[in-house]
Amino acid sequence: MRTAFIKTLTTMARKDIRIYLLTGDLGFSVIENFRKEFPDRFFNVGIAEQTMIGVAAGLALSGKTVFTYSIASFITMRCFEQIRNDLCYHNLKVRIIGVGSGFSYSTSGITHHSLSDIAIMRSLPNMTIIVPGDPVEVERAMEKSDDIEGPIYFRLGKTGEPKLHSSISEFTIGKGLVMKEGDDIALITCGSMLEVTKSVAEVLEKKGLSVKVISMHTVKPIDENLILNTASKIKYLFTIEEHNIIGGLGSAVAEILSEAPSREKMVFKRIGVEDKFCIVAGNRNYIRDLFDISKEKIVSHILSIVGLDKTKVTKCSITSSKV
Repeated sequence: MRTAFIKTLTTMARKDIRIYLLTGDLGFSVIENFRKEFPDRFFNVGIAEQTMIGVAAGLALSGKTVFTYSIASFITMRCFEQIRNDLCYHNLKVRIIGVGSGFSYSTSGITHHSLSDIAIMRSLPNMTIIVPGDPVEVERAMEKSDDIEGPIYFRLGKTGEPKLHSSISEFTIGKGLVMKEGDDIALITCGSMLEVTKSVAEVLEKKGLSVKVISMHTVKPIDENLILNTASKIKYLFTIEEHNIIGGLGSAVAEILSEAPSREKMVFKRIGVEDKFCIVAGNRNYIRDLFDISKEKIVSHILSIVGLDKTKVTKCSITSSKV
């Protein structure tokens, strides 16, 4: 995703001299081409992320469109006060690029785990939050971002995420993408969990279930109409995310559903990282499984809720299932 980000940013910068890139002393396997092509519009602020946000605010106040680049946990938690006071309060055109979402830096410990960033950014007025599911969504979101005058938080994966879209004919910030239609279960996801969610849907389809998959790339403002329309037609809704279940995508969807007209038959469940620290080190897949957000654990959890025997592969309908 970060490669798609920098390539798209470089293309945009060729057309718009107002675009600047700031980094907190990292990204030096990605950003070199931008730095080489636009040396006067690139600044390495050093290991001083809070200062970087202040510099970005000053540039934005002088009419620039500023992209700030750092590890997701650093650029959100460490800089919260500066983002709140300098960027959001003044509604400045600064794009906060947080790389290494979720457990991307799985072996680096909780300092690098980014599991509260969406919750933190959601609490801020004027903040738009974009969590692309693959490199194609990164490109489209970047291209559309110029239409938004206020601050944007882009939550990106670290590296190696596959393309899950061949193309996207229509992309609108604030509108979710329906990857697959279905009638029995709806899976709403964002970010790097889109790949896992598509795999989960494939397994559930083999169980005879019709599964709708939604990439909710914009968590704020969230696509309320799509959520309510889906909930009106499908009994089982699940959110899937690599983020604390408190304050993230699941919470955003729950807020919409809780204030909607009562739907007694609807079943909603958040699937994400339970509210505890990860005290072990290991690769990302190992930690995902440990926290029950691997493909196998998610499939098992969903099947236990819809009432199917997960040991059998049978054609069935959930319309008569008891929950």
